[in-house]
Amino acid sequence: MSVRKTQHEMPKLDPKERIRTFSEVALGYDEETAIKEAERCLQCKDKPCVKACPVGIDIPSFIRAIRERRFEDAIRIIKEKNPIPAIAGRVCPQEKQCQGACRLGKIGEPVAIGRLERFVADWERKRGYKIPKIRKKKSKKVAVIGSGPAGLTVASDLALKGYDVTIFEALHEPGGVLLYGIPEFRLPKDIVRQEIDYIKALGVKIRCNVVVGKTIPFDELRKEFDAIFIGTGAGLPSWLGVPGEELNGVYSANEFLTRINLMRAYRFPEYDTPIKVGKRVVTVGAGNVAMDCARTALRVGAEESFIIYRRSRKECPAREEEIENAEEEGVKFMFLANPVKFIGDEKGNVIGMEYIQMKLGEPDESGRRRPIPIPNSNSLMQVDTVVIAIGQKPNPLIPSVVKDLEVREDGTIVVDEWGRTSIEGVFAGGDITTGAATVISAMGAGRRAADAIDEFLS
Repeated sequence: MSVRKTQHEMPKLDPKERIRTFSEVALGYDEETAIKEAERCLQCKDKPCVKACPVGIDIPSFIRAIRERRFEDAIRIIKEKNPIPAIAGRVCPQEKQCQGACRLGKIGEPVAIGRLERFVADWERKRGYKIPKIRKKKSKKVAVIGSGPAGLTVASDLALKGYDVTIFEALHEPGGVLLYGIPEFRLPKDIVRQEIDYIKALGVKIRCNVVVGKTIPFDELRKEFDAIFIGTGAGLPSWLGVPGEELNGVYSANEFLTRINLMRAYRFPEYDTPIKVGKRVVTVGAGNVAMDCARTALRVGAEESFIIYRRSRKECPAREEEIENAEEEGVKFMFLANPVKFIGDEKGNVIGMEYIQMKLGEPDESGRRRPIPIPNSNSLMQVDTVVIAIGQKPNPLIPSVVKDLEVREDGTIVVDEWGRTSIEGVFAGGDITTGAATVISAMGAGRRAADAIDEFLS
């Protein structure tokens, strides 16, 4: 039997329509398309896709269930390993993980595993969640600090094992980076809230507006809880360190996206958090966050949105799908260029950018070719807003207030492969231990830590 070599297309909103709205861009497979895509799966015996999945979903089994129209079985199989599939199906970089290992990729395009995960998760959402049977309740209590992907995963896994779990979240709403960092057009917030409602239905308690280390001492949690998981993420912005970054109109990606996503600046004056972008916005960087910022700028009124990146398109760390979406929407790319200075007016507002041309040298420690400035190649460009999106650092609060917690120079918490820290009974996972990474890798760390906490408390 011959197998179709290309994936079934994901229907999307028209680019002219979508830059005027925050509605979701990718529209999802319908039932028949999902079944046809599932039929492409070779059902490999050794399951290379499962080995490449950070949370170990039995991918061939859930795809086979879709193929046989057993959608309820498909979602049950996924949720044995992943409590938030509607989110992971949208934002997980499958092409670098499960799809990257798919055997079909050797003769054509891999199976669209992420799109199938999203399809079956959305199928369940429309019909209502089935709450799995909780194991016998245990007397032990676990505190989870942070409600991002790592915290939600460890909390749901431990709740299913029967533990009394409380999540402590610093912001006024749970979700972490899923809520404040990823725009509505890529990950609708109603979906995040519904997935969190499922986790609450497992018995997980969530306390918002609690800054552990400030409003409640860490030592107090240690007295009250039998184990603690730290999943505070990477919320500290990185900066270029060039003159003019302090000017009005120069944002970190964190502030820009938080204002828009969490505080709904795009619906001003209905929500009282305006954001002013002017006519020309420049985003520095070329990861997924940079694409989010550049695409968001168009939606909040920018006439021109540029991405400036010191390497070439080939080295962009963003997902290919996100780069293509940005290009379709009219984002302009300035490759092999880097800002050296931002220029302000007499009122302290940014009005210009000086940048230099770059060339690529030998590969550096990241494996990508090192960008080298070309002398005397400086140019000036008028700008109204700048967004710095060159990565995030670990949230420094917990490491700064907890004695005896081993921390690296870059601020990440030192853990073993199971998330154990240097303090007995204290575990950590996700971006606070690795630096900024992916949603699914944070979830993988949460799953491993849940198993280690269960072993520790048993």
